Amino acid sequence: MTVNLDGDALTSDHLLGGRVKYLQPRDGLRATIDPVLLAAAIPARSGERVLEGGAGAGAALLCLAARLPGIEGLGIDRDLALLSLARANADANAWPNLMFAAADLAACPAAGERFDHAFANPPYHPADGSPSPSHARDAAKRFTPDLLPVWVEALSRPLRHRGTLTLILPPRLLEMALTAMRAANVPGECIFPVWPKAGRPARFVLLRGRKNGRAPLLLAAGLILHTDTGTFRPEADAILRGGAALSLSENGA
Repeated sequence: MTVNLDGDALTSDHLLGGRVKYLQPRDGLRATIDPVLLAAAIPARSGERVLEGGAGAGAALLCLAARLPGIEGLGIDRDLALLSLARANADANAWPNLMFAAADLAACPAAGERFDHAFANPPYHPADGSPSPSHARDAAKRFTPDLLPVWVEALSRPLRHRGTLTLILPPRLLEMALTAMRAANVPGECIFPVWPKAGRPARFVLLRGRKNGRAPLLLAAGLILHTDTGTFRPEADAILRGGAALSLSENGA
């Protein structure tokens, strides 16, 4: 299945303040700040290999490549239309080292390869919640209790020793994610809350684990996104528009 790149069903947008060209569906699954923050949190270096589960149209991998042009990335998704967009986006930004494959993560499609880092923004909408008007968005975001352990196992298996797994999740899934990561031998080492404003409950958390890790779990100070007036705080703006890295732990990792 391919996508008509000139069709009315798409919009031509940008990420990271214009540094990344980004085609995406006009309706349905559109990029928010979540994949941008996720990409900023990956502790990769140029030349390393990264794996993303549920890559969609490639927002997170594209943002990571903008920060680290020498990165090699593989994005996996079941949606052929979104993968077609992801490949077009990688071509438009001239990043040939970003590859995309159609597969179900439950089948561990990358088990025969090795990666330095893996990451995902897994589905999180409750199974009994109101369905989205967009079937594609609903299918991509609908959560079931057995899904998160499957994703964690599939993304952890091809990691090298001491490789990292980073997830962005709503806080209600934190306990389940930590349990799944321990079972997959990639125990959590850092929880990083993201607060919409000072004094508000965290909207989601960034969670990092490490293959064969032994470090004690750290609860980081986190990031406050907005001022009282609703504008981005300077530290958030530097990440979301400037493409800066996001250090999750106190030691800069």
